[in-house]
Amino acid sequence: MSTIIYLSPIFGPVHSRRLGVSLGINLLPEDGKFCTFDCIYCECGFNKDFRPKKKLPTREQVREALEARLQDMQQNGPKPDVLTFAGNGEPTAHPHFAGIIEDTLALRDKYFPQAKVSVLSNSTFIHKPDVFAALNKIDNNILKLDTVDADYIKLVDHPTGHYDVQEIIEGMKTFKGNLIIQTMFMKGKYQGQDVDNTSDKYVLPWLEAVKEIVPRQVMIYTIDRETPDQDLEKATHEELDGIAELIKAAGIPVSVSY
Repeated sequence: MSTIIYLSPIFGPVHSRRLGVSLGINLLPEDGKFCTFDCIYCECGFNKDFRPKKKLPTREQVREALEARLQDMQQNGPKPDVLTFAGNGEPTAHPHFAGIIEDTLALRDKYFPQAKVSVLSNSTFIHKPDVFAALNKIDNNILKLDTVDADYIKLVDHPTGHYDVQEIIEGMKTFKGNLIIQTMFMKGKYQGQDVDNTSDKYVLPWLEAVKEIVPRQVMIYTIDRETPDQDLEKATHEELDGIAELIKAAGIPVSVSY
């Protein structure tokens, strides 16, 4: 099993299928994974296999490391398209997430004002007022919604605490369109159970929820890197294109990463 554990607090830049030249910001420890999900497709592996021993980076450590990296990129390149909060788990779990967003926006404006600030989140902390406010300030508030089927979520996303998908959907609605929904479509099996969510059984109820949320964009994608479970399969181009057409028909912009 090949997994990726990212440096902290800054890594990359990397080329993102969805975002372009992306400088990564990892608010989790650099020696392991800390997440409120334990997705069977996560490139960082399963939570139990990579328990971190180091502490979270502080707000000041993030600010200093980010400024140093941006200064270097300003002098030597490359020019970033986006500063992306991702890495070894859920970025909004950091207790100083809101303050770090403030620092990042200020540094972006100073060094690369054309760059976007993005957060990849599994949506588990959007009910927190400070997280909600911070996500409303950035350019790309990218929130995960793989399905609306509770059993599928338990099987595939493995929330580590309380998770009610209807509560998440209601929380997404409160952004009033200022969000991007990100959904993983895949096939194969996990522990002998089918995890194909490309069929109408999963797509059509999910699509109805997306219509209710009214995001400014939907990003659909499939497996790109090695996963901790070896029986998972990519969704086909045809399947992703078919789902994309349904989203377009609902009047919502969509991007597809194969």
